[in-house]
Amino acid sequence: MTFKARKRLAIFVLVVGLPVYIVLAVTLMGEASRFPKVVEFLIYVVLGIGWAFPLKWVFKGIGQPDPDQHH
Repeated sequence: MTFKARKRLAIFVLVVGLPVYIVLAVTLMGEASRFPKVVEFLIYVVLGIGWAFPLKWVFKGIGQPDPDQHH
């Protein structure tokens, strides 16, 4: 995947994907009130950082200059 395509995908994930994920997580946590507090905390931790690990490759190096562009 080219740098430009990864940059576009990263923007799409942040603008569209992350809000959708947040809505799903809030909906799930609405049901989690029946869980013990420790389990609820663990769910919050997993939901809070769990989305970033599968998408790490998309965001890696996005803030750097385009390596494919020759000056």
